[in-house]
Amino acid sequence: MSAPLVTVLIDSYNYGRYIEEAIDSAIKQKFPHELREILVVDDGSTDDTPERVKKYGDSIRYFRKANGGQASAFNFGFAEARGEIVALLDADDVWLPDKLRRVCEAFEKNPQVGMVYHQTHWWRAGEEITGDPNFVEVSGRVPANRISLLRYPMSSTSCVAFRRDALHSVLPVPESLRSQADAYLTALIIFVAPVAALPEPHAKYRLHGANLFQTNGGEASRSRIRHRMAMRAALSSEIRGWLERHGHDLSSPDLRDYLKQWTKAQEQDDFELHKPNRWRYFQHLVEYPRIYRDIKSARHRLYDYVRAFGALLLGYDHVHLVDDLRRVYKGLPDKRAKEAKSSEERKESLATN
Repeated sequence: MSAPLVTVLIDSYNYGRYIEEAIDSAIKQKFPHELREILVVDDGSTDDTPERVKKYGDSIRYFRKANGGQASAFNFGFAEARGEIVALLDADDVWLPDKLRRVCEAFEKNPQVGMVYHQTHWWRAGEEITGDPNFVEVSGRVPANRISLLRYPMSSTSCVAFRRDALHSVLPVPESLRSQADAYLTALIIFVAPVAALPEPHAKYRLHGANLFQTNGGEASRSRIRHRMAMRAALSSEIRGWLERHGHDLSSPDLRDYLKQWTKAQEQDDFELHKPNRWRYFQHLVEYPRIYRDIKSARHRLYDYVRAFGALLLGYDHVHLVDDLRRVYKGLPDKRAKEAKSSEERKESLATN
């Protein structure tokens, strides 16, 4: 049997209740079945995942391994993948029917491209909520342009596909990354090859109680914040290490500001656990208009400074009053409730407002 064009790599851990929807969405693609293979890597699930995937028989290649985290599952899957293109799918998400066709067309049209990514829908219990508010369409050789580098988003697992040859330079994914392994790949692939973005949505990202970047207060949320901070610290260290090993100057202004997003995300999460004083929060906020000065209008930079000085006067708990006044002035509905957004989401919304 000849090698397939595309490997669909589904990583799963205790997502038996969702995995059939994920597999079905890969099988039902409007794409020749002989040109794709579907790998399911079960990272030591303790639920009914093995029983649920049995019904697929030879339609998929199912591998069960000892639990090691997302990076471990990715590395296992990449080693087994036979396709020229590897498209990732989390077991709790689904693809729309044209996903593989459109992704492969993009790779064919752009032979030098190492990754294709696309917009996605956020959804809960089958109900579409919104398009991903953090999606930004950035194509080409990203590090060659400061604006592209600062706007480039960290796309989630189910939205990315890689040319396998381009992955060689960034593999294996450090297995300290029990989560956020997708961020490691998307953060570094831009330094290996150009990327291509598709503006239309081709996947649905499921919102549920176990999402790493969806928290609703309480000790469970605090525990999740501590976990993602630990993973982000490991992620940042590994990204910096890779860049240094490959001859990149971390002190260059563009790269310094690109890497700053993880520092700012850590600070924002830490504030959720340990409320900052006014001066500390001011220092945090006043950096945004400097970092993103090239992709913000003068009006939005001014508002950033107003908000920073508002934090200095009002404190962390009351800076929302500045936002409330702005909404009243613009005639927008009240959305004062604190949003459980990831730090990466906060960075992107600040950068592109």
